[in-house]
Formats: sequence, structure tokens, C-alpha cells
Amino acid sequence: MFSNELAMSPKNFLPGSLVELRDKKSTFLGIGYVNPNSLISVRILTREKEEIDEPFFKRRVTDALEYRKRFIKDTNSFRVVYSEGDLLPGLIVDKYNECLSVQFLTLGMDSRQDLIIKVLDEIFSPSTIIVRNDSSARLLEGLTLEKKIVKGNLDKLPVMRDSGLMFEIDPMSGQKTGFFLDQRENRKAFSELVNGKGAGLDLFSYTGAWAINIASKGASVTGVDDSADAVRQAEKNAELNNLSEKCVFKKADVFTFLKSEASARKTYDFISLDPPAFVKSKARIKEAIKGYREINSLAMRVLKKNGLLATCSCSYHIGRSEFFDILRGAGRDAGRLFRVIETRSQAKDHPALLSVPETEYLKCVIMEAL
Repeated sequence: MFSNELAMSPKNFLPGSLVELRDKKSTFLGIGYVNPNSLISVRILTREKEEIDEPFFKRRVTDALEYRKRFIKDTNSFRVVYSEGDLLPGLIVDKYNECLSVQFLTLGMDSRQDLIIKVLDEIFSPSTIIVRNDSSARLLEGLTLEKKIVKGNLDKLPVMRDSGLMFEIDPMSGQKTGFFLDQRENRKAFSELVNGKGAGLDLFSYTGAWAINIASKGASVTGVDDSADAVRQAEKNAELNNLSEKCVFKKADVFTFLKSEASARKTYDFISLDPPAFVKSKARIKEAIKGYREINSLAMRVLKKNGLLATCSCSYHIGRSEFFDILRGAGRDAGRLFRVIETRSQAKDHPALLSVPETEYLKCVIMEAL
């Protein structure tokens, strides 16, 4: 609920406290927590009259876990709680083997840290619990940024198993909480389409998840990322899977790398393109569109005929239709014609809530160059 939707000023309430929402006829609408210093003044936890206590959070987390058991197979790592998608706005919980990485993104959730960590510990009994409160979203809630270990240690980094592959995770220093769990199903789908044929690129490769998935089928992959730490971790992950001969990782700016490859008239059988979010707010949409169009056009230019491209955007502010407009423009810029094979979104452990469109953010389009 935004501040301009409320008849009573949220400043009358203690930040983080629970409030009942009622309409003008005093009909009960739900219970949420309040933050008078945020544009989003109230986030709804329930539409029932119930206590928001330890049993409440235990039920919600257990329900989220049971949902995932229906879909998540052949892995010991997944997103346990996805904020509004699991009716727990402001809470993110990722499981990496025996390690939990937790984010409290809103004041209402942050003020209940101890209670929620206690619930998570009881349900999962993890060896390690990390609190990754370093997201810039916390600043909008008037919260400070921090990272801390609240249980166990990281003397040995967790190793996750995913679709028969192994990945070492650094939950204290990686992007997001250490790994892009939301791309799991997209990586698998694309690697099956490539099916071990030819040589290609994994652009913005981070710790090598796309490259290693593709290489596990037999193809040769060059990963490119401008982070030396990410390249080192990607090389280590390739070693963990005995794929060092199939995967080569380079530290380079992806834009510069592609321009050089195009100038040298080099071409590839496939490309996975998973850039970071180029837009964090509506004010920067034009700048982001320009960046997405340029990087896609460059990638399209170095694809062989019948080459495969998996291109992604994790920017919520650029919707599905806008992303397709960007790809059409990029195709024109590159002078190439593409056939769409498949349009995908985030993995099932990142469920989108129909009433909260912001929960669906990831776009993945798999195409073939004609």
C-alpha cells in the first residue's frame, strides 16, 4: 500500500509495527507492517485475522518449502523464500547445500530478524547462516548495509549440486547471494538445444554457470567477464566438473571484446548473453535500452548462420514487450534475421505473484540466426 492510498498517516505508527488495514466502511482487508519513511508505507502479510508470530512465519516458510519440493529436483540448492512470491514481502532466503543466505530488504522484516533466523534454523538445521543485508533496496527503507555470519563459519565454502554439476559458492561476496539460481531452468534448456555442438561464448559469464552447463554436453565455451574474481571462480568451477579443457574464461569488458571479435570477423555457433541489470530505476530506462540494444547487436553480428542466442534481461523496468522491441532493433542494427525458438522467465523457485507484477522480472529469449 502506497502512502497516498492511506487515509491515516503512517507517521502515526511505530516503524516496523503491525497495522490492520480497513476500507472506508471499516471492512477488514488485512494485516501488514508499516514504514512511515518509505513510499510503500504498508506491506501486507496476510488477509486473515491471525497472529503474526513465530508459528505464522514457520507456516509460511514451510509452505514455501513444500511448493518447491514439487518442482526442484536433482539439486541441493534453491531459493527457499522469494519475498512477495511466497507471501513474505521483504524476505529472501537462498539455500546453498548446508548454508542459508538471508536478505532482509524491508524495515518490517529487518525488525524481525532474530525471530525469522530462529525459524529458519529450526526448519533447515543448516551448518551456516549468512545475512546478506547489502542490497541497495535497504537504503530506500532507511536501513543500513551489512553482511554477517550469524551461525557457523565459511572456513570451507559451500559446494552446490545442480543438474549433476558442482559449483563452489561464496555467499559473502558474490552478486545477489552468491549465485544466479533464477537462471537454472534457462541454462539447462539452452544447453540441451546446443547439444554439445560447436564452439561459442558465455558473455557476462560470472562464475561460469552457463558455460559449464553447455560444456557438460560436449561443446567448447569461452566465458567473458570483467571481474577477475569471477573469472577465477569460474575456472575453479570448471575444474570441479573436469571441464577445464572445454571451458576457457577471459577477463575483459564484454562490449570491447565483441567489437574486437566482429572486427576480426570471428563467428560462433552459440552465445549466452546474461548481462547485469542495466536499469535500476525508471529514470534510467532510455540509457538501459541503448545498452541492451548495443550488446545484443554486437552478439548477433558474431553468430554463424543457424547459430543460437540465449539473451536475457533481469531489469523489471523493461517489460517483455519492450525487450522484444530492443531485440528487433538490435537485429536491424546487425543486419541479421532471427527466429524465436523459445521465450522463458525465472525458475519455479522464484514464483511470480499474479497480483504483484514486479515479482516477474527475468526475460530469456532463445533465438536462431537465419
